[in-house]
Amino acid sequence: MRSSLAPGIRLVTSLSRDTWYRGFTLVLTFLFYTAYHLSRKPISIVKSELHRNCSNVIRPSDLNTSDNATWCDWAPFDQDNYQTLFGVLDNCFLVAYAVGMFFSGMFGERLPLRLYLSAGMLLSGLFTALFGLGFYWNIHSLAYYAVIQVLNGLVQTSGWPAVVACVGNWFGKGKRGLIMGVWNSHTSVGNILGSLIAGAFVSSAWGLSFIVPGAIIASTGLLCFFFLVDKPEDVGCSSPHQHGDSSEVEEAAESEEESEAISFCAALRIPGVLEFSFCLLFAKLVSYTFLFWLPLYISNVAHFDAKEAGDMSTLFDLGGIVGGILAGLVSDYTGARAATCWVMLITAAPMLFVYNSVGQQSLGMSVGMLLLCGALVNGPYALITTAVSADLGTHQSLRGNSRALSTVTAIIDGTGSVGAAVGPLLAGIISPSGWNNVFYMLISADVLACLLLSRLVYKELRGCCGRRRGIYTPLVRLPYPVP
Repeated sequence: MRSSLAPGIRLVTSLSRDTWYRGFTLVLTFLFYTAYHLSRKPISIVKSELHRNCSNVIRPSDLNTSDNATWCDWAPFDQDNYQTLFGVLDNCFLVAYAVGMFFSGMFGERLPLRLYLSAGMLLSGLFTALFGLGFYWNIHSLAYYAVIQVLNGLVQTSGWPAVVACVGNWFGKGKRGLIMGVWNSHTSVGNILGSLIAGAFVSSAWGLSFIVPGAIIASTGLLCFFFLVDKPEDVGCSSPHQHGDSSEVEEAAESEEESEAISFCAALRIPGVLEFSFCLLFAKLVSYTFLFWLPLYISNVAHFDAKEAGDMSTLFDLGGIVGGILAGLVSDYTGARAATCWVMLITAAPMLFVYNSVGQQSLGMSVGMLLLCGALVNGPYALITTAVSADLGTHQSLRGNSRALSTVTAIIDGTGSVGAAVGPLLAGIISPSGWNNVFYMLISADVLACLLLSRLVYKELRGCCGRRRGIYTPLVRLPYPVP
């Protein structure tokens, strides 16, 4: 009697070679960008350790602190303007990241993605670790930490355009929003792991809160060097274009033979790029303000210690995972990327007000509001930086030139990174006058993001109504393909 194959073996053998490579690439790029965000998170956790309320700290018996109210703080962050100094550090990283991002996409088009990503992760690991070594080398110079942040911001721009371009090379447009919504959870997973790892060391030796994440991202750089495959053609797999109709396949084949790296100005002329870029500027302003300041806000308002505040802040990122997947799923089903972002952004504005007003009244309220705000804030941000960027980077006006994807992604995320730089800086300047004012700034940013998408939302709604009546016309064509 012939024995049947085990269920697991049947599953393995039923999957094609192409499917295995695509799944492997998706997992690898997920790990890579998880490591990028994991290495960015420690600074937000360590802030509340660098400047503490020393009256609540047990003093060593051999230390005379009678005339020093800031004896437990780490200079130069023991001054009254410590929040402004923290804002300077954040801004050093984020301004360098924003400026570097506009060039990173062009490098990503012209260099092998595997080598570009590997070098970026190894250097990110080095600079992240150097920040933590300041603890062991007893460095109290603001200039040292600022320079490290600038260098780290520049090399970290290698990550996003490269991983999106790699995923775009392997996956077609079908269900792109859902696939990338799930895949983009690496951002929140990295933030959560970064918070937990940094929190494990912050109270004993905060230098390890940077050194350990630095070692992790450097290790993933080696993993990238040995295993990443840039394009399906490199290993004899079929391109995702080959699963479309014959005209798509022919167009893709022609573009592979004659494609050139797209110019910066040509990428800006792609319909929808400018609107989504400036919308992301304000959406990312909100997201990164939470990324860099939420643990300190929780510590100040709810009076948690550094580790507890860091652990609580992970709930915002957990909500972001759900929000990113939900945004991708809804936008795939409706074909309305802009409208999906608009609804989530306009809902986020009042929820931020509610969280600041009543979010700290009880533990249950705080947990629920953090999850909800995380979903509404990070959902649009995730959708724009993944599915929307990939849609625009493979827009029909490009005639299948996939080499444009890295540049388009860099333009959108680079513009968003300007907001990411401005948000934490404004938070550092505004927070001494009260956290309420910080939240008013975040709410205003969400409203402005909605206004910038209004034209695209209007086109999407007209397009949907036209298709239902059977009179859809190119005059209201969406700026990206609709399934």
